[in-house]
Amino acid sequence: MKPQKLWQAVLAELQLSLSPSNFSLCFGQTKGLSLKKEGKRLILEVSVPNPYIRNTIFERYLGQIQQAVKRISGKKNEIVFTVLPSASASKKPAGPLFEAAEEEEKKDTLKEAVLKARLRLDFTFENFAVSPTNEVAYAAAAAVSKNPGDTYNPLFLYGGVGVGKTHLMQGVAHNILKDKPDYPLIYSMSEEFTNEIVEAIRHKTTADFRKKHRSVQALLIDDVQFVAGKDAVQEELFHTFNALQRSGGQVVLTADKPPHEIELLEDRLRSRFEGGLTIDIQEPNFELRTAILLIKAKQLKKDLPMDIAQLIAGNISSTRRLEGFLIKLFARAETRKERISPEMAQALLGKNTDQPAEVKRIVRPKEVVDAVARHFKMKLDELRGPRRQQRIVLPRQLAMYILRMDLKASFQEIGMMFGGRDHTTVMYSVEKISHELGDSAELRLELSAVRKKLYG
Repeated sequence: MKPQKLWQAVLAELQLSLSPSNFSLCFGQTKGLSLKKEGKRLILEVSVPNPYIRNTIFERYLGQIQQAVKRISGKKNEIVFTVLPSASASKKPAGPLFEAAEEEEKKDTLKEAVLKARLRLDFTFENFAVSPTNEVAYAAAAAVSKNPGDTYNPLFLYGGVGVGKTHLMQGVAHNILKDKPDYPLIYSMSEEFTNEIVEAIRHKTTADFRKKHRSVQALLIDDVQFVAGKDAVQEELFHTFNALQRSGGQVVLTADKPPHEIELLEDRLRSRFEGGLTIDIQEPNFELRTAILLIKAKQLKKDLPMDIAQLIAGNISSTRRLEGFLIKLFARAETRKERISPEMAQALLGKNTDQPAEVKRIVRPKEVVDAVARHFKMKLDELRGPRRQQRIVLPRQLAMYILRMDLKASFQEIGMMFGGRDHTTVMYSVEKISHELGDSAELRLELSAVRKKLYG
């Protein structure tokens, strides 16, 4: 029996038990495509016009269809639904309800594809804050996602911790899957890639590993610097890379440094990595950090005033720590049932700095005062003395801010270093600098320059 003839017979039975509207909506654009015999089973392939119709039929009518096929053919069976838009697709039932259901179905299909690829749901281009420090990398990633395999292949993104490499890489995958949920791609951390190779060698399943990784159309490997020095892993990656490029597949890689600086990386791999577009992502500037905070707050469905976002961005430079601080801030506000205020943020900022513990052990308070005096070309007596001219007050307040934020000196200790000033004066100075860092790019540059003198 031909597949379409069998399917027509099935439809004739279904039509008896379904309302005309339901039958037309779900089965009006279906067709029997192929019929195969596998042992004692029949496998009937049926075309459907879109994923929404496929899922509706599968969830509501699969049992009825299989029973109908068994009655007609006398055999057990399996039904396979293939999405195949037809010329008549434009004639599908219209209306708000149908369109809303179809839109929801698209979202569910995309979410399923994203989770299957083991991507973070929030690492999309829409949630990526763009500034001069990363705009080139963002533009390249967006271009790759629109034409994978044709533009910038491979795309190699590198930079320090928390600059957005993984976010951009996963954004590429999200954008590809948005239009093509069934697109064959693999996202993998280099450690996972390594472990899979080790397991494949141990269990003698390297053929399966190669088939899996060389049959996709996009391969995205995060922190690829960790494959360096591992001969078997580099061997497999080299041949996988070549196979993908021969078949027109896209490769996206991230690392903490450019290919030529990765020690123990084989020359042939280094050459492949440098064969496309290599982009450095810089540390986020103040404006970008502020934007990241506002985006994260929106994702958490919380309100974050601009002045508080700027206050936080002026004090924390690590994007990872920004997110952690934000969660802590919202948790404190919720626990105390208070509105988020600059005072609340400042109180928490007193416990959060970007200077690592070892820096605190190395830098002494006297060095801070000396560095500020040198930077502003002042005498130490002027900085510590009682005079209150503007050219002296600002450097003095900046020195107090660094002593408090970086070295965790007490307000009383700082006051003693500056001519026995009262601790409330020191508190005012630290708070004033914290607020002004949010508004003054010039002050942020001065602070950065002094810290560079101190910490290198």
